[in-house]
This record gives sequence, structure tokens and C-alpha cells, in this order.
Amino acid sequence: MAFSADQALTLLRKAQANDRLAHAYLITGPVGSGTREVAAGLTGILVGDTNDPLKHADVHIAEPESRSRRITIEQVRDLERALQMRALRGGKKVVIIFDADRLLEGSANAFLKTLEEPPRNSHILLVSNFPELLLETILSRCIEIPLVAGARRGLNERQRRIADSLSRFFKIPRPELPQVYGLVREVQTLLAEAKESISDETEAACKTEAKRFREASGVDRGWIEDREDFYKALAEARYRNERGVLVDTLESWWADVLRQQQRAPHLDLPDFSADTAALASRLAVSDVITRAAAIGGLRENFGRNVQEQLAVEVAFMEAFAA
Repeated sequence: MAFSADQALTLLRKAQANDRLAHAYLITGPVGSGTREVAAGLTGILVGDTNDPLKHADVHIAEPESRSRRITIEQVRDLERALQMRALRGGKKVVIIFDADRLLEGSANAFLKTLEEPPRNSHILLVSNFPELLLETILSRCIEIPLVAGARRGLNERQRRIADSLSRFFKIPRPELPQVYGLVREVQTLLAEAKESISDETEAACKTEAKRFREASGVDRGWIEDREDFYKALAEARYRNERGVLVDTLESWWADVLRQQQRAPHLDLPDFSADTAALASRLAVSDVITRAAAIGGLRENFGRNVQEQLAVEVAFMEAFAA
């Protein structure tokens, strides 16, 4: 059973009141489900700081920061050393690994012993939008907290454009390969625009910061290079999130088709209800499920760093070809 972020935190507070909190949790859910918020909330419960728990002295965090967007064994070793030290404020220590699916295999294996038997008064939180990419040995050592997708907000510009493209595509009586590849190109254009926009924004922020610190303190080149690496990693993380939002829209399209077939009252894309209703009337349920699974496979391939263009082409051939 999956929970909303509020439901999850309510249950965790009850567990804490009954002294039944586990030593290791895996917080999972799609982009926008509130995984980071639940991790912060649970951390606040554990360390007794609800104002800014992620900055508490006894909270130690790792997330992808290298150019490869992986969590390295050095980061894991740093976390293990932090857990072995005495809590600075005399309470509990918390380690959080965001984007835990980005653990290198060696890093994950090195963390198994600590994950199974953390030091006294220590808790470990793993957070992932793609738990299927984690090692089974990691999964078996954690209590999972699965979250449902957050409440849908209005579509942003790129989401609406992909939904408009799908609407036009399915008005074609019998779309063939050229039309499918046309849809692929439209998606690739949206992704390219997103990448360029994010790159421009983070590059501008990096230049502004470097200029400010040069003027203020004459920092050395090494510091600036570290900040450049940080902003590159930030741009990659933001792009992954934007790409995930577009995949969410594709998944919502097929989910709405299934909902139309079951006469469910809720639709993720109500503005396109006529389109999804028309598809629902002409496709078999098994066909819709197969097509939806192809988009799920696209998300998994993105998580595995499969070459982006190839991943999109393969998924779209399965999801949109006649």
C-alpha cells in the first residue's frame, strides 16, 4: 500500500511515540510524490528538530555530486565514519542517501554491513524514485515507505506540448512508422529545449557566484573548479527531473485511457478527456497495459543511463506504433 506524504509522516510519528521506528528505511515514490519531504520530516522526528532537520549537526547526507552523477565509495565511507562518531548533540544520528539508486555497485556492497547493523542510536534513510535499480541485498535490509504521486498541478508548457502532440498523433487514422518517428522528434526537441534552458540558468548562476567570490576574497582556482563541478551536477539533476516530468505526462496519458475504460471519475489530464476516451473505446485493455508498460520501461532505461535517443525510440515504437 502506498501513502501520501502526510499519511506516511503520521504513521511514522505514531511509530516513534510507541518506540517502534526501524533503523533503516527506504522512501520511494515517483517524481513529485514528496520523497525528500518525508525524509526531512522523518529526520526531524528522529533528531527532534522540525525547523531545518537536514542541517542538524548529527544529520549526514550523501547524494550524487560527481560528474558521473553516481554516489561513490568515498562518500559511503564518509557516512560510515560519521555514524561511528559520537553524536554532537547527544541524541540520534541520521544518515540520508538521496537518489540511492545512483549508488555504484561497489558503494552499495560496502554499505551492506552498516545498513544491516548500524551503530546504536543511528538511523539510515535511503531515498529513491527508481527503487527497482537498487540491489536486492539493499532492499531486503530496509523497511520501504512507498509514496503515491502527489496531487496533480496544472501542466507546464512542455507537458502541455507533449499532450498536444499525443492528441494530434491519435487523430491520425492509422499512424505508421514515419508518424511515430515524428512524435519521437517532437519529444527529443522538448528534451533538448529543457537541457539548454537548464544549462543556461546554472551556467549563469555559476558565473555570478564565481565573480562575487573573486571580488570578495580572491578565492583560488581550485575553489572555482569545485563550484563549476557542483553546478554541472546540479544541471544534470535538474534535467533528470524535467525528463521525469515528461515521462510522468506520457504515463498519465495511458493511465487516463485505462481510467476511461473503467469509467473512473478522476483523470490526470482532464483537458484531453475526449482523446483518451476515444482511445479507450478502440483499444483492448491488454493493449493499453502493454503500451503503458513501454513508458514504464522508458523510465527504467533512463534510470540505467541507456542512451537517451535509443531509449525513446524503442519505447515509442512499443507504445505508439499501430
